[in-house]
Amino acid sequence: MVHASRADRERGGRLASPGCLLQRRYGRVLFRRERARRHVVEAVALRVAYTERVRILFAGTPQASVPSLQRLLDAGHDVLAVLTRAPAPAGRRRKLVRSAVHEEADARGIPVYTPTSLKKDEDVRRAIEELAPEAVAVVAYGLLIPPALLEIPRFGWINLHFSLLPQWRGAAPVQYAIAAGQETTGASTFRLEAGLDTGPVFGSVVEKVGERETAGELLERLSHSGAGLLVETFERLGRGAEPVPQSGEPSYAPSISTADARVDWNLDAVTIDRRSRAHTPAPGPWTTLGGTRIKLGPLAARPDVVDLQPGQIRPGKPPLAGTGAGAVKLSGVAPAGKKPMDASAWLRGARLAPETRFDAEGE
Repeated sequence: MVHASRADRERGGRLASPGCLLQRRYGRVLFRRERARRHVVEAVALRVAYTERVRILFAGTPQASVPSLQRLLDAGHDVLAVLTRAPAPAGRRRKLVRSAVHEEADARGIPVYTPTSLKKDEDVRRAIEELAPEAVAVVAYGLLIPPALLEIPRFGWINLHFSLLPQWRGAAPVQYAIAAGQETTGASTFRLEAGLDTGPVFGSVVEKVGERETAGELLERLSHSGAGLLVETFERLGRGAEPVPQSGEPSYAPSISTADARVDWNLDAVTIDRRSRAHTPAPGPWTTLGGTRIKLGPLAARPDVVDLQPGQIRPGKPPLAGTGAGAVKLSGVAPAGKKPMDASAWLRGARLAPETRFDAEGE
């Protein structure tokens, strides 16, 4: 039995024939299917146009580089080979360890080159020329690129830098952003040229800096958002996008040494807090006590505590150390040759004399 639809009844109560009803309903189904099919076709066509494949040589070394390599591969780009730093000794046994990028490339069956110098290694230079990449993606590679190699790919060497250029040009942009107390930072993609991170910029992504975030934690987040930016940059490259010159006053972020990470107790509490987080996890904040080196975890500012001298240690809940202005809360402590432990546990075992101080620099 065929029933009249509500619309049929409202038009006069006449009952349409079964054939008319079937034709009408079937026609609506066909229309919906055709409309859905067109949307799928249009989406696929747009995606194909948007993700034109680029022949890429990838250059990167640490874990922060891995998300970019993964995202470029997942986006369908043709990664011809990988350049990464040579295996380096690590740990107490000084065993040679391959880089994180080396491990990822090997797992995916991508050829890997590990030159110690791009300037002197003619075999690698010839290999790059034979690979004939359209572009080189660079993410924390670690070796200088000779000007002659910059001319090989037609799109150039495209670098993902973890700052909003021209801020913090150099090797340690994340650490300097935290040490400076910035509330925001980000990542930029730009075309390498002879100057230090001076090339024109394709795009950027902005990230907020967490109130208690360490350099390691912030770099982990930027490595993922920056990877998305790098993929977007290569998609735009395939459509003929051109970068724009950097604008604004530059700042610089040179490499941070172990000596740089020593805590200067004469600085104010807020500065020590920021620097300790900037130097975590590497090279790691540290100090000495009676000439013996002690590694420290991130230090939290307590500007309200004003009765301690610089470096003076106060056991308690929480354990504190004085600074040039205020105090800082001690978290983790790793005495020489021992594993990290809670600062309170260390103080209970150390049984320090009252008013004991960490050594000042030079002591």
